[in-house]
Amino acid sequence: MPESDTAPPSGGATEPVEALHELVLRSLDDDQAQDVVTIPLGGKSSIADHMVIASGRSTRQVASMAQKLQQRIKEDLGRSVRVEGLPVADWVLIDADDVIVHLFRPEVRSFYNLERMWAFEENAPAASAAR
Repeated sequence: MPESDTAPPSGGATEPVEALHELVLRSLDDDQAQDVVTIPLGGKSSIADHMVIASGRSTRQVASMAQKLQQRIKEDLGRSVRVEGLPVADWVLIDADDVIVHLFRPEVRSFYNLERMWAFEENAPAASAAR
C-alpha cells in the first residue's frame, strides 16, 4: 500500500495514533495475549484507525489484560478509555477512540469471528485466487 510508504502531509496527525497502537500491542504482549491481530480501518471505517483483536486463556486473564491496558493508556498517554464487558470478561471492548481493542476468551472469539467480518475484503481476492 503506497500510503504507508510516505509520511502523511500533516506529519503529527498520525503520531499519537501510532503511539497508542504500539502501546496497545506492547501491553498485550507483556500480558501474554494470544493470537493478536491488528486490522487497519483507515479507509474502511470512520470509527477508528486500528482494531486490535486478541485472546486470553481465561476470563481472569481477559479481565486482567483489559484493566492493565486501561491503566497503561491513562498513565502513559493521559487518555481515558471506555470499557465494556469487564464484569463477565468473555468479551471485553476497550474503546480508545483511535484504536479499538477486543479481548476474548478463545471460544467466544471463534463464535463471533470479528477478523472475518472486518477483513473479508482483503481475504476475498486471495481466496478466489487459491481456487
